[in-house]
Formats: sequence, structure tokens, C-alpha cells
Amino acid sequence: MLWTVETLDIVDAEIEALPSQLRARLVRLMETVERVGLETLREPHVKHLEGKLWELGVTASEGIARGMYVTMTGRRVIILHVFVKKSQKTPKAALTLARARMKQVIEWQSSPTLRKE
Repeated sequence: MLWTVETLDIVDAEIEALPSQLRARLVRLMETVERVGLETLREPHVKHLEGKLWELGVTASEGIARGMYVTMTGRRVIILHVFVKKSQKTPKAALTLARARMKQVIEWQSSPTLRKE
């Protein structure tokens, strides 16, 4: 069974706001998850943050981008928040936002605000 990668509507805008190389690499990584499966990827592409929260990571000459996500039943990856990383440590504000969106996603589970990327 293959994985699907979904984004919240607000995350689409966050992806669009990324510099072009970072955006392209993040989209390519999301497509890789769908093509080969999440379980085949390791650091630096996939990293566990805490609890159910994980991140996809890409680098380019423009910097570093992260996509925080949660996995759901049915091999679904739901991207909760995307941002350009400015320091080595994940910003607390990004974690707080991702946790809040994760809580909503878990409550919604089949909400129409989720769409396949």
C-alpha cells in the first residue's frame, strides 16, 4: 500500500512562500514519500520531533526548509506547517503551531480542508 501526502489549505500558502529551490526540493521529497514510502527515508530527510510529530527536511543554496507532519490511518502523511529554518534548533513558535494544527487534524480526521497534494 502506498503513502499519500496531504496538506492543509494554509500549508499550501506556506509552501508557495518558500524560495523556489526549497519549494521544489520539498515538493520532490513529498512525491518521494508517495513513490517509495515513508519507512524507506531516514535523516536528514525525515526526523522525529516528539510524540506523533515528525518533520521532512530539505536544503538548498537558499537555506533550509522544514515541513512538520503527522501520519494518519491509511498511510496518510498530513503536512501541518512549512517554514524556512533560521537556526539549528526548531523554533518554539513552529512547534506550537504544528501541535495546534495536529490537534485539529486528529479531531477532524476526514475534513474537506485536507486535500491530496
